[in-house]
Amino acid sequence: MSSQVLVEAPGVHRVEAHTPREPGAGEALVAVHAAGICGSDREVYQGNRPEGYVRYPLTPGHEWSGTVRAVGAGVPGSLVGRKVVGEGFRNCQVCDRCHAGETTLCSAGYEETGFTRPGAMAATLTLPARLLHVLPDDADLTAAALLEPAACIAAAALKANARPGERVAVVGTGTLGMFAVQFLKAVSPVELLVVGTRGDREALSRRFGASDFRLRDRQLPDDFDVVIETAGSASAARTAASLLRRGGRLVLTGIPAPGADGLDPTDLVVRQLEVHTVFGAPPDAWAHAVRVFGAGLLDPLPLVTHELPLTEFPQAIELVGAGDPKVGKVLLRP
Repeated sequence: MSSQVLVEAPGVHRVEAHTPREPGAGEALVAVHAAGICGSDREVYQGNRPEGYVRYPLTPGHEWSGTVRAVGAGVPGSLVGRKVVGEGFRNCQVCDRCHAGETTLCSAGYEETGFTRPGAMAATLTLPARLLHVLPDDADLTAAALLEPAACIAAAALKANARPGERVAVVGTGTLGMFAVQFLKAVSPVELLVVGTRGDREALSRRFGASDFRLRDRQLPDDFDVVIETAGSASAARTAASLLRRGGRLVLTGIPAPGADGLDPTDLVVRQLEVHTVFGAPPDAWAHAVRVFGAGLLDPLPLVTHELPLTEFPQAIELVGAGDPKVGKVLLRP
């Protein structure tokens, strides 16, 4: 019997029978291969996700991969049987931001798979086919389940616009940080520094292409062209800014706790730093991530440390928040 996770309210969930929803016009039905868990899923379960960014009861799961099983009217039948991943933001397609390609800024309001719409912690997921990105036939679907966080970092990489021969750095050594290392390595930097708080991440950082690794509490350089921050704390953002030369480019992807002390505006102005931020991934970033993955330049699989059945959803949530250095990416398998 197929099943799904249903979070009825903060801290209250059950694993129940799942009935696939047949795709309507413009939709596709996807058999889920795996769904990843991140800190935002933990927020959903614990009830501390900001108001307006979750709707209970809810089947979570915004990071996923799968295979198209059926399509509705108006969707090419050639999609059936293809391996896919999919965008989460349910943009309106008609506002000025959507027309500009900035779908994560849709002025119709926030709607996202796994937060306000049913997600992928279930045997199947039905969603608009326009959100799908087709993978190569030989793609590893376990690795592809990490392409949602990879797409967010693809958005950061596009905004950073790093060029061959530049000195680039990443602050943060979690899943997002390791993806940032891989995207920056692909543009042939002369130096690629990773800065983190855990010395045990040095080997993995170098495996993905880092030329140097430093702990955040040590003496750090201040002459980098590009820095991508992925750690999600105000102190990490300040460290990232301090690494830059005058006129350098900074991209922030982490979300600190509300009210955190931010960057010094005087420092930003005097040093003429170019600052960008990322919240989610628009279509061009998704396309970039899928293209880089298909070209073999992105290797998500070493980041996966646990694969569990849906029935172990609470254990998976605990693993994600335990702070155990042996825990990387946790996947649920329907």
